[in-house]
Amino acid sequence: MNVASFICQALGRGVTRSKRRATAWSRKAAENGDAESCLRLASRMYADQPYAREVGLVVEAAGAASSAGVMEGHDVPPDVLTGVVYWLQKGGHDIVAELEFSRRAALEGGRYCCNDRCEVKRQLKDFKVCPQCKTARYCGDACQKQDWTTGGHKETCGKFDTKVYK
Repeated sequence: MNVASFICQALGRGVTRSKRRATAWSRKAAENGDAESCLRLASRMYADQPYAREVGLVVEAAGAASSAGVMEGHDVPPDVLTGVVYWLQKGGHDIVAELEFSRRAALEGGRYCCNDRCEVKRQLKDFKVCPQCKTARYCGDACQKQDWTTGGHKETCGKFDTKVYK
């Protein structure tokens, strides 16, 4: 039920598309012990994807990362890393291996530009966020303009947090 709700919210199937609600459903599934949801939430938190750090933050997990001995070498705030370790532990994942995978992916960079025609590969923090919806990321003004005019972002921008249709 929770994983299905995550997918519906993320893709906008039967409801208004909302990354915040999708992340919240992913957290609910993770709280219920769904290993895939725990890994998804931890990965999204590490990569600083929209709303993941806000929704996935776990205050009661203080000390989990330090006890696991994995705090060194990550360009992630300590409270976020603590939450990432908490969700990986809850899902029964190999913490050291998953954190190393996430660290390598962050160092190598990726294609985070929302413009489907863009091939730019950089660090996530190098991409600008759409000033209206705060969810779409772009490598530069040219890609943002192209996605706005021909890529379809104009139709979806600002609709991520609107009322859910019942």
